[in-house]
Amino acid sequence: MDLSELIEIAQKERASEKPVQIRCCVAAGCLSANSQAVKERLEETVTAKNLTAKVEVRGVGCMRLCCQGPLVEVRSQEESQQFPQKKLYEKVTPDDAPSIVTAVNGEETTVKQGDLSHPFFTYQMPIVLENSGKVDPERIQSYIAAQGYRSLYHVLREMTANEVVDTITRSGLRGRGGAGYPTGLKWATVAKAQGERKFVICNADEGDPGAFMDRSVLESDPHRVLEGMAIAAYAVGANQGYIYIRAEYPVAINRLQTAIRQAQRLGILGTQIFDSRFDFKIDIRIGAGAYVCGEETALMASIEGKRGTPHPRPPYPAESGLWGYPTLINNVETYANVAPIIRKGAEWFASIGTEKSKGTKVFALAGKICNTGLIEVPMGTSLKKIVEAMGGGVPDNGVVKAVQTGGPSGGCIPASAFESIVDYESLTQLGSMMGSGGMIVMDETTNMVDLARFFMEFCMDESCGKCIPCRVGTVQLHKLLTKISQGKASLADLELLEELCDMVKNTSLCGLGQSAPNPVFSTLRYFRDEYLALCAIPDLNK
Repeated sequence: MDLSELIEIAQKERASEKPVQIRCCVAAGCLSANSQAVKERLEETVTAKNLTAKVEVRGVGCMRLCCQGPLVEVRSQEESQQFPQKKLYEKVTPDDAPSIVTAVNGEETTVKQGDLSHPFFTYQMPIVLENSGKVDPERIQSYIAAQGYRSLYHVLREMTANEVVDTITRSGLRGRGGAGYPTGLKWATVAKAQGERKFVICNADEGDPGAFMDRSVLESDPHRVLEGMAIAAYAVGANQGYIYIRAEYPVAINRLQTAIRQAQRLGILGTQIFDSRFDFKIDIRIGAGAYVCGEETALMASIEGKRGTPHPRPPYPAESGLWGYPTLINNVETYANVAPIIRKGAEWFASIGTEKSKGTKVFALAGKICNTGLIEVPMGTSLKKIVEAMGGGVPDNGVVKAVQTGGPSGGCIPASAFESIVDYESLTQLGSMMGSGGMIVMDETTNMVDLARFFMEFCMDESCGKCIPCRVGTVQLHKLLTKISQGKASLADLELLEELCDMVKNTSLCGLGQSAPNPVFSTLRYFRDEYLALCAIPDLNK
């Protein structure tokens, strides 16, 4: 395949588009709310009313406002007084389908409509999610029509590997998996490493409670991740890629498999891609649900068929990774940023965000908040803007107490600190972290000791058991938190809790144990009075 064939596919796809598109969300969240039946009923109604020449029903990915799903969006190429270019219908049922279809002709409908001028939508800046809710995730032609695989063609035919690495470096992109390591530096390290073979891995083992960002990207725009991986492989000199994804994501797995087959069929994956000397193959490896396999060394062990347990670093994967060869590991969101950076330039991406945190970040907004769903905002956006303006605050005029970011590895930030911005350094200073992008809002009814206990229980259950500090320490921390929450602890127990947290953090082998005490540290820092109120038992040793 060459560029002319790519352009021809895009032109045919755009020419085949009907004047009106009815887009039905068929991501996992809406599928669980019966959106597939909604889509089928829409198709039946369009056929029954002889509107097939004018109206197309398309299954698309996540439309972001998950709390109002199933969502249906109607787009018209021509705006009229009766029908604007775009309408969003919320909580659609199969019985609503006929009313939505007839509304295309300007008739009245009683189906609930969403407010597209709400800050939840207008404050977003879609880069990773620019195609989500637009392209058909199961048709490669739909992705190509949205400029898909143009960046890969440009890279293979017009750029050297070093130029690609330099572009990613200058963009300021940092890993979106949690640590925020500079992506360009990681790529450069793997590119310079010596080895007979090299590998590229996409970490899609999204295990944080309340996090669904990577799943949504893979379900909505799988080719975007494949393109990012292929560009990365060319840059570092790899010919084999793996996507490690948890088995709990069957829709994402099926769409990835479909996308890989389609790309291979067109010669976009495989050998001599775009008539170049570059060969690249991608395989999927399905994880069994172990949270620890989100840690890169445990993930590689699992791909190799071993028990998913971490090992000490160095050596780092860039030097000795999968089967002992140099290996590049990034997560889904990181790869999803690559194609637009190549397409629009490093300077464009670097102009977004803050001095040290460039670009945007996708968050899964959940918890005690009115508008739950996916948001993508520029780095530097304030927590207040996200929680209160975009999220709409707590339902029923409740009061926000805190927001928890970073999953079990993160911490709880009180409402008094919501003027702070969202970037890697700011969240760390607040005692939390960016993490992969989970953001859980809590109201005044939330007991912070119970919350810390919940996350410690999660870490205790998910510990691989390889190192004693994590295996034993998380159990003892959970017991202490249980004792405190039951009002059976003394101040001496509280001191012991802090000492044990420090030990587990500084002596555990991998990130799971090292970060397990973070929710305890942050709740003690900001909500210590709740611990003290429960530690009413006198210290008998004094």
